[in-house]
Amino acid sequence: MKNRFIKSSILFLITSVYFIFQAAPCSAKLLPQDEQYSLAVDKLPSIQGGLESVIKKITYPRIAIQTRIEGKVYVMLYINETGKVDDAVVVKGIGAGCDEEAIRALKNSQFTPGIDKGVPVKTKFSMAINFKIP
Repeated sequence: MKNRFIKSSILFLITSVYFIFQAAPCSAKLLPQDEQYSLAVDKLPSIQGGLESVIKKITYPRIAIQTRIEGKVYVMLYINETGKVDDAVVVKGIGAGCDEEAIRALKNSQFTPGIDKGVPVKTKFSMAINFKIP
């Protein structure tokens, strides 16, 4: 049982390190004031109107339809204390215009701000937008 726990811990550590190094090329694109945004808050921001409101804003790129591109676009969002999106950065994209469309739709969305100790705070978190040809 103890060996199993140690193996799980090592696997988790290796996976975490791998993810950090995979995300490293995007770090140059992150906001200069990145450290001002909290990762751990009592309540994460949420999209006003739900994810459906963002999906309604997305126009599937013509090139993605023609080339049959589908998949998930992972985006790091920077939400300020008022719930406005300060910035959005693609962490892992699928190309063919889908990355840009996900960013556009998210930047035009309103969020409820992240809450920490009862106070709205600047928050960063990631989310995925799934692109599937209609």
